[in-house]
Amino acid sequence: MPARHDVLCGALDFLWRPWGSVEIWEDAITYDLRKEGVVTQLVTDHPHLFETGGENYHTDFSAWSYIRGHEDDPWKTRLDPSWFGAPALEAQPASMARGYDKSRTYFRSVEDFPGPQTMTAAAKWLSENAHAHERFFLFVDEFDPHEPFDTPEPWASMYDEQWSGPKVIWPPYTDAEGPTVPDARTGRQIRANYGAKLSMIDHYLGRVLDVLDEQKLWDETAVILMTDHGHYLGERGGIWGKPGVPIYAEMGHIPLMIAWPGRSSADIDGLTTTVDVHATLCDIFSVRPEHRTHGVSLMPVLQGTGVTARAHVLTGIWGREVVYIDDDLKFVRAPVEGNRPLEMYSNRWSTMPIHAYPQLRLPRPDLRATLSHMPGSTVPVIRQPFGVADEVPFWARMSSFHGDVKFDRREDPDEEHNLLQGPALRMSSEVEALREALKQVEAPQAQIERLLL
Repeated sequence: MPARHDVLCGALDFLWRPWGSVEIWEDAITYDLRKEGVVTQLVTDHPHLFETGGENYHTDFSAWSYIRGHEDDPWKTRLDPSWFGAPALEAQPASMARGYDKSRTYFRSVEDFPGPQTMTAAAKWLSENAHAHERFFLFVDEFDPHEPFDTPEPWASMYDEQWSGPKVIWPPYTDAEGPTVPDARTGRQIRANYGAKLSMIDHYLGRVLDVLDEQKLWDETAVILMTDHGHYLGERGGIWGKPGVPIYAEMGHIPLMIAWPGRSSADIDGLTTTVDVHATLCDIFSVRPEHRTHGVSLMPVLQGTGVTARAHVLTGIWGREVVYIDDDLKFVRAPVEGNRPLEMYSNRWSTMPIHAYPQLRLPRPDLRATLSHMPGSTVPVIRQPFGVADEVPFWARMSSFHGDVKFDRREDPDEEHNLLQGPALRMSSEVEALREALKQVEAPQAQIERLLL
């Protein structure tokens, strides 16, 4: 959801709050587009858009279409009693109850899987509507290749024909040292299933690109292909999934491909981050949000009239490390022992549900809460502090912290050699760069203190 917030609202949120929905001091870009008469369509199989913590991102679209059954979508209450069709490919269930383990028994063919359904629906909308509207914004929020890494044939055995027994479609989440899957062969099976899902969804993305060809839309349509994050698959020893570890390149260095009318293909070596997509969309449609945003438009780069103005990127997860990146270095700053002071700013006290553990929920604000303001806003916001003994949203209590990390991005793009032997010195250039970057976005004082800045 933070990635959707970046794209649709254009404001970084991880310094102020964890995963959550659109706040009352801000609007998704679809609100501004609706005022300007731009038709907006959402096509998605992303369950979290329709659960607490993501429940209002879809509301300002002109229309939206939701394909059911992915990941933990609470779609079915029991297995399909007839149990035939594509799910004949037996798979190991998740380590905790997941809606998908029921949903997959209702898929009769590859066309029933959520990813193929979503891409087919997006292609159909384009085919039927692209020339019916003067201006449109189609947002295809495709959950694949997110886990579970489940595909039917011919994809399922594409990269691992020799595997016998139930497929391993749910990767582990761990940051332990050493192997964290039963054996290397199981790790290979998980990676093969990930590759199979990539190939399947790429194939069905091709249907969308086919419609762009058939409808001759390339000359007047910007097409942006991106993702929200990566996924660890054992490249770094025992790190699998999306656990509490520093954001290495496998997780944070994500694809961005833009087809721009009139521009031939080229590689552009410039720093961008997801809020820059929002700023670019604002430029395309000539809208200006009222709330404070953090993006830099890529329009000058795309039009060939300039270079990106972004000198650095900030990224991170609420309650965990904060990461500073520029052309030369990547610096991961871990919090002080105890990870305090820790505060949350929000007027919508909801976050990602885990249906198997209903007792896990966002702690409610209490008598320590005060009213504050977000940068650039006069709307009061609840500011809730957390003490050392308090329950906190689970991101902030995931595993332990690995300390400060620094990489030379030019000499070590694969991030294999940490240049720090301990905490970065308080007056070092990387600490000063991070401190200045946080000052520019008016980060909360509690962040400055917990990061010992």
